[in-house]
Amino acid sequence: MTYREPRPPTGLPDSNSLLDDTNRRLLGVLHDDPRASAAELARQVGMSAPAVRERLHRLEHAGVIRGYRVDIDPAALGLPVAAWVRIQPGPGQLSKIADLAERVPEVSECHRISGEDCFLLKVHVAAVDALAAVLDRFLLHGQTTSSFIVSTPVAPRTPGRS
Repeated sequence: MTYREPRPPTGLPDSNSLLDDTNRRLLGVLHDDPRASAAELARQVGMSAPAVRERLHRLEHAGVIRGYRVDIDPAALGLPVAAWVRIQPGPGQLSKIADLAERVPEVSECHRISGEDCFLLKVHVAAVDALAAVLDRFLLHGQTTSSFIVSTPVAPRTPGRS
């Protein structure tokens, strides 16, 4: 008898089984140009547009492609200052921090992390002094440590892509 990895319990195909060379190329082209049409994607990977649409559907259904997003520059919205904020919650405050982060519009990311701190937030504000008002809201629930983002020498990218 041959051992096989268990299938995901949701009945969806295993995402690893979908990641053949063609789908990896397709994801690479889509990563570089998320607005590319099925016809353009098909041309670049050497397939028909209907075959590409079917592959995209399977990748979406399996959760490999989680969505399509617009990348808006926060500075264009009047929020040129960005900071990472680490939060170490006080006793009984863990759930309150995530709830608050969801309600604070200056928070663009909230990650639960390991280590002494439990949360890592990315915050965008109009000016350095505006960060104090955001931090004050979280100080009710724990200790904060912030670091301003000076530059981003490596743009956000899909893991595993060079």
